[in-house]
Amino acid sequence: MRFWRGLFGHFTRDLGIDLGTANTVVHVRGKGIMLREPSVIAIERDNGQSQVRAVGLAAKEMLGRTPSNVLALRPLRDGVIGDIDNVEMMLKEFIQRATRRRDLAGPHVIVGVPSGATEVETRAVESAAKKAGAGDTFTIPEPMLAAIGAGLPVNEPSGNMIVDIGGGTTEVAVISLEGIVTYTSIRVAGDEIDDAIVAHTRKIYNLHIGERTAEDIKLQIGSAYPVGDEQTMIIRGRDLVTGLPRAAVINSTEIRECIQEPVRAVVEAVKVTLENTPPELAADIMDRGIILSGGGALLRGLDKLIMLETEMPVHVAEDPLTCVARGTGRVLEDAGMKRRLRRRFETHSYG
Repeated sequence: MRFWRGLFGHFTRDLGIDLGTANTVVHVRGKGIMLREPSVIAIERDNGQSQVRAVGLAAKEMLGRTPSNVLALRPLRDGVIGDIDNVEMMLKEFIQRATRRRDLAGPHVIVGVPSGATEVETRAVESAAKKAGAGDTFTIPEPMLAAIGAGLPVNEPSGNMIVDIGGGTTEVAVISLEGIVTYTSIRVAGDEIDDAIVAHTRKIYNLHIGERTAEDIKLQIGSAYPVGDEQTMIIRGRDLVTGLPRAAVINSTEIRECIQEPVRAVVEAVKVTLENTPPELAADIMDRGIILSGGGALLRGLDKLIMLETEMPVHVAEDPLTCVARGTGRVLEDAGMKRRLRRRFETHSYG
């Protein structure tokens, strides 16, 4: 059996997958990040038959712009699978794009999952990857992978704090000796910030905007703390009174105020985790600082707000959007670490 596994190993290509609510990033061992696409799929229905019209960026461009027979959707919500069939089809396409070939055997795959995911949710991720063409598959908590990808010394007996803010979840963890000492996982992240912006424009301007517009507002003028000069932005949507298209001008001050609730939830998650951290590890974090990763780390002023609230240094990781995927890559390259983490975190394995 070991002989055959070793033989087929030469025909596989190990993959690390950050299956995020907003984006999916795939790392191929020995090649680096080979795919980075929105976690969106478009399905076309015709005469009772369904087929994939597009996945990734092409599908995201269709959100809110499709005819009645085409449905563009995000099959993951709050960091976990909401529609397993569509996740399988999306993953299958992503795996084929990343490997750029049809392997003799399915690739060995590591997938990041929220630290707060249930066993059922974790098994669903593994099952979806297997049905999408993966071979041996197992999962590792996202904050552990993000810390590894950010270059933190997770194998040392010292405290490392990571705050991974994605589209659906915020994962806060303190890591030492390749284990998670304490963590907080909340289903509040980038999506909830977008939702707050949509609700604000409806309430204040009687203007309905789509999620893509809300995301653009967040990226262009959103902030968690005052930074530099205040900015304005012209937005367009549908007037809730007349039903006609209309434009409005919004500013960064009001956006900062309207997203206070989800931002405050993230800050509180950090503070709760610190309160539950053993004092020796807390002292290490005081020296090294808190590391922010994930797309939410790019929200302007968030690092400064957390620093003021915790009185600790806060740093944004290099290329925070790919920390989890880069973490999977480092695990794949280190057989010893891969074996230890699998033994520590594995709940179920295929292959």
